[in-house]
Amino acid sequence: MKEKKLVIFIDSGDTLVDESTEIRKVPDGVVYEAQFIPGAEETLLELKKRGYPLVLVADGLKESFDRIYESRFLESPFRARAISEIVGERKPSPKMFQTAMDLMKLGPEEKSRIIMVGNNLARDIAGANRFGIRSVLMAWSPRYSMTPKTEEEQPDYRIEKPEELLELAEKIEQEISQ
Repeated sequence: MKEKKLVIFIDSGDTLVDESTEIRKVPDGVVYEAQFIPGAEETLLELKKRGYPLVLVADGLKESFDRIYESRFLESPFRARAISEIVGERKPSPKMFQTAMDLMKLGPEEKSRIIMVGNNLARDIAGANRFGIRSVLMAWSPRYSMTPKTEEEQPDYRIEKPEELLELAEKIEQEISQ
């Protein structure tokens, strides 16, 4: 399958993984187990199968993401991972998004090829908008407000469940391929 032009940056907690199912060991705070939100695992695998480069852009501990993703898949669905523990900053810091771009060897002129999918308006959406990439709100979580408080928190797109990302990705891929 030919690689798609659209690059998908994606958050983890309450975007792919149901935060209410996380089992942490105290005192290190590492997530040892967690369940995916309905449809998320299948959507990740389908996006990868269709040729979309996927980049995890998430706040948390590297070991948590290793346990959640790397132990679950024979081959990681992610081409790269920008994790706050390693980057040294958390979203909405532009350093998180820049690190993801650097890992994918993308230049500033390629920002139009990127979407950031996340559930947190203040961190994922405002961070992506400030950085100059398209934002997609995954409005699944009951734990976070899904009503933007500022213009910066206004997402470019809104989806209610992971499967909707498949159609949205195809639509954006067509737009940027013209």
